[in-house]
Amino acid sequence: MDAQVAPYHWDDRRKLYKDFLALNTLYEEMLQELAGKLNELHGCDRSLRYWRILIGPWLRIFLEVLFDRWAMLQQEADNSRISGVRVLDTAPDSIIPSDMAHFLGLYINDSWNEAVYGALLKEWTTVPVSKEPARPRTSSKETLLAPARWLKRKLEAAAAAVSQAFVRPDEYFFIFSYLPILQDLRLQWQLGQFPKIWRSILGPKARVDSKRRTWRLRQEGLTGFAAISRAMIPRHLPTIYLEGYADLVALCGSLPWPQKPRLIFTSNSFYSDDVFKAWTADKTEKGTPLVVGQHGGNYGIGLWESLEDHQYAISDCWLSWGWSDENRPRIKPVCNFKAVGCKQAWDPLGHVLLVVMAIPRYSYRMFSIPVAGQWLGYLNDQYRFVDALSEQIRGKLIVRLVEQDYGLCQKERWEDRYPGLVLDIGHSPIDSLVSKSRIYVSTHNATTFLESMALNVPTIVFWDPDHYELRDSAIPWMEQLKSAGIFHTTPESAAQQLSKVWGDVPGWWQSKPVQIVREKFCSQYSRMTEKPLEEIAQALREVSKKQNKDQDAVTEPDI
Repeated sequence: MDAQVAPYHWDDRRKLYKDFLALNTLYEEMLQELAGKLNELHGCDRSLRYWRILIGPWLRIFLEVLFDRWAMLQQEADNSRISGVRVLDTAPDSIIPSDMAHFLGLYINDSWNEAVYGALLKEWTTVPVSKEPARPRTSSKETLLAPARWLKRKLEAAAAAVSQAFVRPDEYFFIFSYLPILQDLRLQWQLGQFPKIWRSILGPKARVDSKRRTWRLRQEGLTGFAAISRAMIPRHLPTIYLEGYADLVALCGSLPWPQKPRLIFTSNSFYSDDVFKAWTADKTEKGTPLVVGQHGGNYGIGLWESLEDHQYAISDCWLSWGWSDENRPRIKPVCNFKAVGCKQAWDPLGHVLLVVMAIPRYSYRMFSIPVAGQWLGYLNDQYRFVDALSEQIRGKLIVRLVEQDYGLCQKERWEDRYPGLVLDIGHSPIDSLVSKSRIYVSTHNATTFLESMALNVPTIVFWDPDHYELRDSAIPWMEQLKSAGIFHTTPESAAQQLSKVWGDVPGWWQSKPVQIVREKFCSQYSRMTEKPLEEIAQALREVSKKQNKDQDAVTEPDI
């Protein structure tokens, strides 16, 4: 193809961080404006926190995504590198999401992005734009669940149905806590209630109403992206927050969940589960505390993380896997939820397990990782690691790919580069792969190495520090891992360490200096304690007790 690829505006990572901070400010402004407009449209008087819980995740990501698309077009239009474009004549209603979950699938696909780019070009640049009829879309194939996953979902649905018969109006409410299922049930029992498994409930679907085009957000005196974002939000706001809002509120009023929960606890549902968010937002307005638990890596380590900011802002208490922040007093260190009650076997004579990551081809949520096309640089780092291995070690290598490919063609790229290399395309349980491996190689700042370290599995970590920026408080801890040969900033250094310990991985990993560093690091970012459930239960009791005390202080009459 005879084409030129424009330089990516966020390849300057300093600009990326600067834009992240600017979008933080814009998000807060827009949240207040949109909350006021939705109160007006729906004839209600909900608090800012209510709308932050319900629409905050969508608004934050939409602003970040839209800014990225606009910044790229502005860069090229300003440099006169675009003489004209042809865009598909896409029906505007076809790119409006029904809810947050729908939006998460839309904004990473080509059709949605083509339509957004086309609208931005036509309305906010001087680039000549011509339209062509949109081609019929091919329906995507339904992804079939593996038998084990299918059975698990069926059992969970059955358990949720049974749970409804034992609901007390004022009990703790748990949903997707990120704890292993048996540990979740044990924790509920420790809190003095019959254990229950709650799962997401499908929200109402609503047709796009032409009236959505009759309202606007403030435009007076605004230019640039501040004006563009305010014009685009009414066109893209999910229908569940606008046309379907009344049905959403009605559904929340009929849920079989507790009417006056003592406390709400989740580590996942705050993001894309709109029914849960609407129900929770209403309960928090009535005094129910919301506790959110850490659900992965990067938190407390990466320099920026928009989802961390959101979770802290909506919660009465945020449970971390071990770290704290003096500027965020509501963070309560507990333990690594995913590792509670778990043990992991590994084979001193087994394979090398290289676990890689994949991201959408378009930018999405803003945090300290490679963005969009920067994934190609990440992939090249993986190739450099494999190239630096001896034939003997390479013959024992398994590369674990991400099951969701995002159109990156991971499998084909690896097969072209290394014919005969053993690949796992994300279908095998990761525990079974680790149990057959002598060492675990993690390549990005995520959950993977926090789990393997907590479970004392021999681990080597490497990533490009220019794409995985660290916050100041995390740098000394990563330096300690580096001194022990665990963390590396180049693939060649990681490969050299693997070659060095290959003949006696247990001798290296179980040595006193390495174990001291591992234990100190895990105490900070991936704690394993003797009684983790007791610690979590105590934290939840304290939040609930404090909330009740605060309410009593507010409602107690003067004497």
